[in-house]
Amino acid sequence: MRNQALIAALSAAPGLGAAAPTGTSPNTTLSPADYLKLTADSFIQYGVEKNYHYTTSVLYYGYEAAIAATHNHTYVDWYRNQIDGEVVLPNGTINDWNYTYYSLDDYRMANNFLWWYDRTGEEKYKSAAEIVRRQLDRHPRNDAGGFWHRSPIYEDQMWLDGIFMADSFYARWTAMFDCDNMTAWDDIALQFDLIEEHCRDDTTGLLVHGYDESKSKVWADPYTGAAPNVWTRAVGWYFISLLETFPIFPADHPAKARLQKYYTTLAASLKAHQDNETGGWWLIQNQPFPGAEGNYIESSATAMFTYGMLKGVHDGYLEAADFCDAAGTGYDLLTDRFVETNANGTLRWEGTVSVGSLSGNGTYEYYIGVPLATNDYKGVGPFMLASQPALHEACNA
Repeated sequence: MRNQALIAALSAAPGLGAAAPTGTSPNTTLSPADYLKLTADSFIQYGVEKNYHYTTSVLYYGYEAAIAATHNHTYVDWYRNQIDGEVVLPNGTINDWNYTYYSLDDYRMANNFLWWYDRTGEEKYKSAAEIVRRQLDRHPRNDAGGFWHRSPIYEDQMWLDGIFMADSFYARWTAMFDCDNMTAWDDIALQFDLIEEHCRDDTTGLLVHGYDESKSKVWADPYTGAAPNVWTRAVGWYFISLLETFPIFPADHPAKARLQKYYTTLAASLKAHQDNETGGWWLIQNQPFPGAEGNYIESSATAMFTYGMLKGVHDGYLEAADFCDAAGTGYDLLTDRFVETNANGTLRWEGTVSVGSLSGNGTYEYYIGVPLATNDYKGVGPFMLASQPALHEACNA
């Protein structure tokens, strides 16, 4: 019954009525390609606010994957309508952009601008991305040269999230328009190196949420400045950013191999900490919290890790024999537990924590107290990335 509803939706979308929850979940006989199409169709039907928020950017990242996989012009036209005139203005400026507000979260959308520039060659997209690139030049830094996550709220703090939000774009811009600028490449590598130095736990191989260079925050370790807990969505952002960044580093730059090792060692650590019973990853992954009261398997992090492993195998950075089973188990969990269907056949995404921050005390109790959200783009986008059929074909070859 539940599988039939989604199969019917494959042919019925996008002419669907208002959604009403049914609490049903499809089984895994649907292919990743089916899930990718259903997700794309469903969120067009839901409607997506037109803005440059990083959550919207992550959803658009999923549509870029859907376009590459399906060549569906409906997705192209919808995506362009979301951006043109609403986010990127005809003169190449960004609608409602604040040139004096320094938040790494806002920089993620510049990746989407570059995707459109690469696809169309239209200068307005490059101009919009350049606004963000110049803002990076002005962005406040800590004494070690790392970007503050946000000014002035998170002074001296670097979060794993911020690497995904800013440094993937920084590298992409440099690769496209400034590839001989070794100073820029060094600076990009520095951001990763600082995170690794302060946040990587040598015992588990995982990374805590962030660190405070000043060591003044209530949660900061007095010697390293590190936060106390491994919040897995932050690790997911970082995992994807590594995979976005090291492949486009110049071949002769010494940081290329170093960043690749950061990625492969993190992949191995994530595999080692995958939950044996479910195939997912806990919201808080450091001991003694996996399985503790209040902790739970979180969908966005599980989608990110699943995608990062599948993509690594597909691109030749991870061995299929070592990672395909872990990725496959993770993907099965996503479709079995976190994908639901509405009465009209649209897909609904569950199990994503709404936010995670180091603005407070950074305790376990804080993280598990944050509510879950339905259809949160921070989970939907990575699920779309993980549903790319070519990635699964690499594991089934």
